[in-house]
Amino acid sequence: MRKQIYYHDTDAGGIVYYANYLKYLEEARTEFLESRGIGIAAFLARGLFYAVRSCNIIYKAPARYGDTVIVDARIAQLTGAQIVFAQSVVDQATGKPLAEASVALVCLTRDFKPRPIPADIKEKLK
Repeated sequence: MRKQIYYHDTDAGGIVYYANYLKYLEEARTEFLESRGIGIAAFLARGLFYAVRSCNIIYKAPARYGDTVIVDARIAQLTGAQIVFAQSVVDQATGKPLAEASVALVCLTRDFKPRPIPADIKEKLK
């Protein structure tokens, strides 16, 4: 996913505020899932949703106002009820790595109970 860095993404020094990377990672995961025909509306219609169980980000270099970054999402591990994404943020112009993340999502019912990922969804993730 290509992302233009706007002024509202940055702090007073023109550097992307660290928490905004969470939004970029979320957008990339959403696009990844939708590209496989797995939209959030379909989860909700089945009484399911995915919640972030854990997130680990390593910041390597700052993105700045005016930069364009590439945010990637790929599946690192798929278990019964969990999808673990390996994600990266890279400066488009230089190819320099800016951040790396591991984000685990867990499949939940509406009453927040873990549930195995439905077989048809799991198949689309392979």
